[in-house]
Parts: sequence; structure tokens; C-alpha cells
Amino acid sequence: MTGDPVVVVEGLGKSFDGRLVLDDVSLAVRRGDIVAIIGQSGGGKTTLLRCVNLLERPDAGSLSVAGTPVVTQGRVVCADLAKLRRTVGMVFQRFNLFPHLTAVENVMLAPTRAGVPEREALERAVGLLARVRLTHRGMAYPEQLSGGEQQRVAIARALALRPSVLLFDEPTSSLDPESTGEVLRVMRELAADGMTMILVTHELPFAAEVADHVVFVDGGRILEQGAPDDVLERPRNARTAAFLAGSAAT
Repeated sequence: MTGDPVVVVEGLGKSFDGRLVLDDVSLAVRRGDIVAIIGQSGGGKTTLLRCVNLLERPDAGSLSVAGTPVVTQGRVVCADLAKLRRTVGMVFQRFNLFPHLTAVENVMLAPTRAGVPEREALERAVGLLARVRLTHRGMAYPEQLSGGEQQRVAIARALALRPSVLLFDEPTSSLDPESTGEVLRVMRELAADGMTMILVTHELPFAAEVADHVVFVDGGRILEQGAPDDVLERPRNARTAAFLAGSAAT
């Protein structure tokens, strides 16, 4: 752990239609950390991620971001949702680009809506597309881009509001191996630059390579967390060991 806490989750709970999806989840993410959340599909990983920026509203527990309370004892106390979303950017599994906008327009949209002058937003978007190696694709529409290119545009878009934390929800799960490599390369560069990141991933070698902290979630609970070497190579929990053995076999 490298800096002050930027995301603090305490006793978080969430249910859907009476089914408990998150059960007493606690987690602290410090500035500059990369936290990888692993586990089987349906175990609560994405719900946890979505609770951090209130795409899902927790039913219990507390959450603070950058020192500001967001949820207190299950009650949302966030006074400025737009500010929270500027602080916590998110990259989705399915890209979610606007099909009628070019790549550069997709990246410009959020800053201009947040009051950034159009010229400044354009310069920022062009710079971010260069950062993800897509300068030459700025005028292309999403349907003209490969899956990997769309995901890199989505990363640029998430960076456009200069967030303190980036959330990644299975960013490579729908990509072919070559596109996966392109996206992971960008994420490695963000990690090297010190971006605080929380990522839900099935890419265990990538998690082992870049993460400072690995969290294993199963059945809505954190069963094990710690340094990558400890969790991925020397798991203490039998359920973690079984999950890793199954992942290695596939």
C-alpha cells in the first residue's frame, strides 16, 4: 500500500430481489494502488465495483471516496453525484461508446458537459487518444473500430475528466488475444504512471504482474486478500485455492 486511502469500503451490503449479492464487504484502496478483484462470475465483483461510483446503491455499510463520505450506514449521503463520477472513472466491459459520435467526440463529450471549453476539450481528447495509440483513428466511428480500439477509446474517455481512481470491469473479456494485449499494454502504462485502479479481471497473469493487492470474492464476500504472491501463489483459503486451480486448468 503506497499512499493515503482514496476508497474506503466498510461492511458494504447489497441485495437484488431479496438475494444477498454483497455481504459485509470491507476494502481500503490507497492512492497509487492497483487492486485486482478476482473470483467466479456472479460472485459480486462487478456489483462491488458499481457501488463505488453509485451505479448501484448499497443497502448497508459505508463508503468514502477521496475522504468524502458517499454512503453512511446504508444511506447515500453523496451531495454531488457528478463530482463523484468525475473523481471515479469507469471502463465498462462492453465499451458503451456513443455510436453516432467519432472517437474524438466520444472522448470530448464528458469534459464539454462538465464545462470545459470546446477547444480545451478537443486538445485533451487528442492527447488522450495519442496516449492510447489511436491518434490515427480519431475521426472513426465506433462501428469502424475493432473491439480493442473501442476499448482503448473508452479508456481515453474515462481519463478525460482526470479522475483520481479508474474502475475497470472485465475490460478484456470480449476481446480477441491481440486486442487484449493492446488494452493490457495501455493499462500497464497507466499503472506505471501511478494511476489508482480497481479492476475486476479474469486475467490472472496480468493481475499478478501489475496489482499491488489482490482480492478474492466469492458468494458476495471477500474470502481472501493480500499481496499477489500470497493470494495467487500461496492461498490460505481452500475456496481461493480451488478457484485458482480451476482457472489454471481452463
